[in-house]
Amino acid sequence: MMIEQCNGHWETGELEYPYGRGINFQIEVENIEAILQNLKNHNISLFRDTMINNYSGFTQKEFIVQDPDGYLLRFSQAYSMQ
Repeated sequence: MMIEQCNGHWETGELEYPYGRGINFQIEVENIEAILQNLKNHNISLFRDTMINNYSGFTQKEFIVQDPDGYLLRFSQAYSMQ
């Protein structure tokens, strides 16, 4: 995946804010709490609060933050109920 500024080379349609329009990138991490603390330290609010979700038998702890262009970044960590 490559993310770059608008440069006139890759546009597939008219660009209007918010550019992300609901795109949700999932990023798997090993220490979700460290990322949450870093966001809190920088006063960045979450789009969706921390939650525990089960997807077809796979459980993960996750939250979503929205970047300035509207893209949704879902940080997730494998979670054990034990």
